[in-house]
Amino acid sequence: MKLKNICVYCGSNSGKNPAYVESAKQLADVLVERNIGLVYGGAQIGVMGAVANRMLEQGGRVIGVIPEGLLLKEVAHQGLTELHVTKSMHERKALMAEHSEGFIALPGGIGTFEELFEVWTWAQLGFHHKPCGLLNIAGYYDQLIAFLDHAADEGFVKPPHRELLMVEQDPAKILDRMALYTPPTTSPLAVKLDLAAT
Repeated sequence: MKLKNICVYCGSNSGKNPAYVESAKQLADVLVERNIGLVYGGAQIGVMGAVANRMLEQGGRVIGVIPEGLLLKEVAHQGLTELHVTKSMHERKALMAEHSEGFIALPGGIGTFEELFEVWTWAQLGFHHKPCGLLNIAGYYDQLIAFLDHAADEGFVKPPHRELLMVEQDPAKILDRMALYTPPTTSPLAVKLDLAAT
């Protein structure tokens, strides 16, 4: 799979562990090395700011997407390759997905969780056929990963759907897996939902 741009979900805070910001910079370095652009939430603070600034320092392409209501709260980055301002969060997420060939979640808070779960759900339903990944930095997502495995064991998440979410600790490895990603065939449920939406 040709990866032109990767959408990165991450926090507008930096977190307590310096490894979170350092890993964001490492991801940026690998993206630039592979000529892959960054699509992200458009802020200049926290982990979001760290990954965007490192991309720009290395000469990478950065597309930011931020809703009007968060322009001041998240401090929109003014030095990006492109900055799109949307009317709503729904429009923001749709535009980020439209510009991307894959999705990676770095450490973040509630917004990061919501974005990851939504785009992973879209993959499960067959609404897109792009890889979804989780970078588990310094064990940040250990308990979430354990819970997802528990949900699969308990029969609420089907094993093929659980496998749609790639988990790695190394940015290069997750991008390697994404480049080799082959989407599953569309499920009957997805086909039914697609027809209902038309």
